[in-house]
Amino acid sequence: MITELATNVYWVGAVDWAIRRFHGHVLSTHRGTTYNSYLIKDEKNVLVDTVWDPFAQEWLAGLRQIIDPARIDLVVANHAEPDHSGGLPPLMRLCPNATVVVSKRGAESIPGHYHQPWHLKPVGTGERINIGSSDLVFIEAPMLHWPDSMLTYLTGRNLLMPNDAFGQHYASAFRFNDQVNQEQLYEEALKYYVNILTPFSSLVTKKIEEVLALNLPVDLIAPSHGVIWRQDPLQIVRRYQEWAAQKPEKRAVILYDTMWQATRRMAEAIGDGLLAGGVPHKIIHAAAADRNDALVEVFRSKAVLVGSPTLNNGLLPSLMPLLEDLKGLKFKNKIGAAFGSYGWSGEGVKLIEQHLAACKIPPAAPGVLAKWQPTADDLEKCRALGHAVAAAVLAEG
Repeated sequence: MITELATNVYWVGAVDWAIRRFHGHVLSTHRGTTYNSYLIKDEKNVLVDTVWDPFAQEWLAGLRQIIDPARIDLVVANHAEPDHSGGLPPLMRLCPNATVVVSKRGAESIPGHYHQPWHLKPVGTGERINIGSSDLVFIEAPMLHWPDSMLTYLTGRNLLMPNDAFGQHYASAFRFNDQVNQEQLYEEALKYYVNILTPFSSLVTKKIEEVLALNLPVDLIAPSHGVIWRQDPLQIVRRYQEWAAQKPEKRAVILYDTMWQATRRMAEAIGDGLLAGGVPHKIIHAAAADRNDALVEVFRSKAVLVGSPTLNNGLLPSLMPLLEDLKGLKFKNKIGAAFGSYGWSGEGVKLIEQHLAACKIPPAAPGVLAKWQPTADDLEKCRALGHAVAAAVLAEG
């Protein structure tokens, strides 16, 4: 349903209740998502971002309820990823004389996706376009999370449209943050940050400082996914500042997989040691758990312990996506440890320790390796490992 956000400013997006995998199959979306698109009616009519192309026809049908698309003068493409720009081709067939406003890098990515002779207007940070009673102000945000990313601000309505920043994959019948379950909202906002923006945390901090230095009043923050922040809209900015600092909680997460339960028993004994040392923890069976949810636990935790039996002189394949994400997401301020069982060759623990080192996660204690099923002595070594990691966690300032 079309929603008026402010005078002559409308949400005209689409709600995707069914989607459960995003970015191909990279990211889980248990609560669906939205593709937010915004129409501004003034002397010049402006559309900010479109929708993913499977929703383009229903989106255009909704848009026609309040404007003839042929009357759109400007189309702002804050970012070229198809979940935001997929509606451009059918839209531009209806308003072929409209100007597509892009960031300087967007002048490469938009044509690279669609190969169309649209009239593009590249803009940089601080540039303005007057549309009548208001101005559009643009802020480049490279690598948040693509090189072409840009934020658009509407004066007079104090509306910030930051594209992928401050969003959530969260389908709802409601459009605003004060209308939905707050625990669910922040669960999805954190998951979104962890899995998409964590590698760019230092850039997030700098960009927020840059935007705040502009002293633009903000009454609404309207991202491209999820609900719109109208009640205390800067609350999500403050949370991003906290998350970008990457100051983990004094807790631990144990990631493991197992073949014949030996490594599982070791994981549970390590958990006993953590608990005895006064540190809360979660044990996550990597083969059975949602990887993106597990990464949220990694983000929150100071200590990351990884366990696997040795298979084919390596690790169980189910752990590899998580280990690759540990490296790619560039988590900071972590400590780690390795453990595992083996029958013949026993390289698993060494390989895990090498991978943690490549992720710049230093060891909190030497790893524990058990042959065949762990003995009582092996399990005691696991409890001692948990206790040593707990002491290292609590020793941090």
